[in-house]
Amino acid sequence: MTLREIAELLDAKILVGGDHLGIEVKTAFSADLMSDVLAFAKPGSIMITGLTNPQIVRIASIVDNSAILVVRGKIPPRETLALAEELDIPVLSTKYILFETSGRLYASGIVGCVRKIEGPESIVPL
Repeated sequence: MTLREIAELLDAKILVGGDHLGIEVKTAFSADLMSDVLAFAKPGSIMITGLTNPQIVRIASIVDNSAILVVRGKIPPRETLALAEELDIPVLSTKYILFETSGRLYASGIVGCVRKIEGPESIVPL
């Protein structure tokens, strides 16, 4: 799916990166815990989150996410959007909750970056 199709499916507002709506997205990762995004998200995936602070943009940049999709109708503060513009990362906002957003994308062919975590070797000790 393209970002444009994702925006249409989720009735999302394009807050930053309207010139990148043709980007193809095949995977997604939904989380509000940014350490999980760092650990499991894959380059090119779309990050789906309820967070709005600038850290989401920094993490998306590190992981090389294709875009950020903010749920529950939240609009990130100006500081977050300015950083997204600076780093050229599209930001969208939908009124759907995280679960519904993820389900709609999955039903439309977007898959998760990982299916499940296997065994204790995946647990990082403190």
